Amino acid sequence: MSVVSKGASLDFRTLQSLFASDTANLFRFLEELKKRLGDYPDSAVWISRVPWERVLARAVALESSYRDNQDGPGRYPLFGIPFAVKDNIDVEGMETTAACPAFAYVAKATATAVARLEAAGAILIGKTNMDQFATGLVGTRSPYGTVRNPFNAAYIAGGSSSGSAVAVAAGLVAFALGTDTAGSGRVPAGFNNVVGLKPTRGVISAHGVVPACRSLDCVSVFALTTGDAFKVLELCRGTDSQDAFSRPVPWHRNATASAFAPGRKTRFHFGIPDARHLEFFGDDESAALFRQAVDRMTAMGGVSLEIPFEPFAEAARLLYQGAWLAERQAAFGGFVDENSGEVLPVIREVMARGKTLTAVDGFRAYYRLRELRTQTEGLFKGMDFLLTPTAPTQYRFEEVEADPINLNTRLGYYTNFVNLLDLCAVAVPSGRKANGLPFGVTLIAPAFQEGVIASLGAVFHSATGLTMGATSNPISKSFPVSSQAGVLSSEGSPSGASPSGTALSGASPSGEVSPDSRGPASLIRLAVAGLHLSGQPLNPQLLNLGARLAGTFKTVPRYRLYALERPGRKFPGMVRQSEGGAAVVLEVWELTPAALGAFLENVKEPLCIGTVELENGEKVKGFLCEPSGVDGAVEITDYGGWRAYLAESKPPS
Repeated sequence: MSVVSKGASLDFRTLQSLFASDTANLFRFLEELKKRLGDYPDSAVWISRVPWERVLARAVALESSYRDNQDGPGRYPLFGIPFAVKDNIDVEGMETTAACPAFAYVAKATATAVARLEAAGAILIGKTNMDQFATGLVGTRSPYGTVRNPFNAAYIAGGSSSGSAVAVAAGLVAFALGTDTAGSGRVPAGFNNVVGLKPTRGVISAHGVVPACRSLDCVSVFALTTGDAFKVLELCRGTDSQDAFSRPVPWHRNATASAFAPGRKTRFHFGIPDARHLEFFGDDESAALFRQAVDRMTAMGGVSLEIPFEPFAEAARLLYQGAWLAERQAAFGGFVDENSGEVLPVIREVMARGKTLTAVDGFRAYYRLRELRTQTEGLFKGMDFLLTPTAPTQYRFEEVEADPINLNTRLGYYTNFVNLLDLCAVAVPSGRKANGLPFGVTLIAPAFQEGVIASLGAVFHSATGLTMGATSNPISKSFPVSSQAGVLSSEGSPSGASPSGTALSGASPSGEVSPDSRGPASLIRLAVAGLHLSGQPLNPQLLNLGARLAGTFKTVPRYRLYALERPGRKFPGMVRQSEGGAAVVLEVWELTPAALGAFLENVKEPLCIGTVELENGEKVKGFLCEPSGVDGAVEITDYGGWRAYLAESKPPS
């Protein structure tokens, strides 16, 4: 199953533009969304849905209030934006199940985070499926059905926030709330080509959330872009007297806007796990994709540092092999004991391990964790963030069924330590495997550094050239970064000074990177259609020159595309036609005149740089092929582009 959603993209920029032109567009959009929800083939995404008449009533009241209020945009920054919540989060009048029917209750009040988002104008669509009691990273542990991966139904979608991630990836909602104790807000993001933002513990109130490990639980955000996820964090964060674990954000961590401007090579340092601990459990393709991600981050101005990963790995082992299992027993062990027949066998098995632990075990584990935290804090003094794969590999359903606990543990190799060590993280898409499955990476930083990793994550994500989620919509060309984002500075760095010696800055007061911060206005736009595309072998030639991706476009239908072969390489050639031809999908990059001059030294016959006409009427410089160069070549115009040709021409895996 490969799902491509039709209609409007659900990223915030698209929806806000649609509603700003005419608030009545909200109702036309909701009609389209209703059809999209009805057409989606996997009903297991949802445990319950808001009745549609209630959705429409909410829209009517919201639209009326927006029109009548002079400060509509300011009062409703999420006006009309549809979202979902994981079904361990309360919504007044709806059942909360935690994926266990016997546990279900009708919530008397709405969770603080959800209430804040609704106050900002967002419209709740429903509650999503999950691993029972938020115990698992696989997404297969639910009596309400198993959520299928929208890229390949034979593979797991990841958990425990499986439904939330897939709802966003499939274009059913613009964002969704999940929870994250061991990685449930990140692993499903990596498996579904969406962003997963796990904030610092306590930044978003957990009041109204069914606990798993209450001292570690976080409300997490899934979105199509990093900017969208960070906007949600801004709007629902804040202290809450009803949550004993709620924490204020230190003022100096969010007093200055931060943005990593595309094309500006701000120097920073990032850690990667040492070779002995860089684990993929035999998945060589994931290993290769991670190496590409490191290269991309380096091209953005980063310096990679191989760091000793064992302190992180040992902390990760404490979560499911140590005393924190007893905290799950404290959360719902009594219910499991009294209703064992209503709880999935694998959940009972995990829970049973917590019964043998003593208070002495708990204190010993706590002391060891404090030692490990001291070690990792020292490592962060030499790096701005840690870059890891989001998950080392991905499994088929039958593999998980055969070995549910061991494979689940493997998936948490790069996630289980984050909450224990009081870190924040953002999982961003990074690439695609030959079988179409997504691969993602995670940026991990000390507490309250969400703004830094979100800024970098946004630029990294854009440079991949991937589409958003499981849709055909390209990533937004802008990089929204909030005015509340953290900044690496002498105030904000946990070490007292930015490890890289420079601050990541340059955002406008509105929270977006201004044209001035992006570099000279004389940037030249260059169209590429083959080996220089994002993720392709020659793309680093552009990245190393400071080029930035402007977006994915189509040409006018006046071109033919050919597959050319020369010793040691295979590449496309695009030829302009005076009549006939077809549209070709390509990327447009922006670079300075000096960078273009340096780039031209790499262009070899039969390719040349000429004028390429885009579907929108714009004419840009771009790669073309001399007509004589395609003599004897195979025409691949019908594929519509080089990526599509590569995908179709590869032998089955």
